[in-house]
Amino acid sequence: MNEDSQDSTTVNSEDSREYLTFTLGDEEYGIDILNVQEIRGYDTVTKIANSPHFIKGVINMRGVIVPIIDMRLKFDLGEVEYNQFTVVIILNITGRVVGMVVDGVSDVIALRQDQIRPAPEFGAVLDTAYIDGLATLEERMVIMVNIERLMNSEEMGLVDQARASAE
Repeated sequence: MNEDSQDSTTVNSEDSREYLTFTLGDEEYGIDILNVQEIRGYDTVTKIANSPHFIKGVINMRGVIVPIIDMRLKFDLGEVEYNQFTVVIILNITGRVVGMVVDGVSDVIALRQDQIRPAPEFGAVLDTAYIDGLATLEERMVIMVNIERLMNSEEMGLVDQARASAE
């Protein structure tokens, strides 16, 4: 058990990538740290009429209007409760700034590609196109999310909306 944790922290940076892990409900997720711009506490947002239910609204962050997505709502994980642990991860996705609300941030982990197992196929029942795979660390299972693919998906339309509002 300890060998695995030592391996994940002692691998060469050339062989591994770093991921920010966060929680939504009882599950732990990981995203590529290179997409993370900053982490901040949850604050009130300005609601936008006729936006999808998972888009909480927008915030003004140092002159940049940032759409805020609640990942619990996006992943249909039930009731959303905002508390002192709720945070917003500010992402830079293909040059666009987007915020995502999560229950909490866990830590930064280093993983080799061979430590990430492919996501199981669920067919049409569940869309796993944005899931890169599953990583097991000691007794934790982390769902690895391709955040660029998720945020650029047609359903989200965030990057296209951001481009349209900027033009």
